[in-house]
Amino acid sequence: KDYIEERAVEIAHYIIETKATVRQTAKKFGISKTHGRLLQINPALAGEARKILDVNKEERHIRGGLATREKYLHMHH
Repeated sequence: KDYIEERAVEIAHYIIETKATVRQTAKKFGISKTHGRLLQINPALAGEARKILDVNKEERHIRGGLATREKYLHMHH
C-alpha cells in the first residue's frame, strides 16, 4: 500500500511540475488514464494536479487544431 501511495504522489508532482496531460502522464508512468487514487491519499495534492489537468482539458482543442495544421503543412511540402 505504501508503494501505491508513493506512486500516486509522484504522479501528481509530475503533472504539476511538467503541466503534463492525462495522456502524457499515463504514457510516462505506464498507467491507465483513469488512475485516480490520489484523491483518497492526498486531497490537497490531488486538487493541485486536477487544476493542471483541467487547464489541459480546456486547451486540448487548440493543441488538436495546431497538430492538424502541422500535419497538413507537411503534406503540402
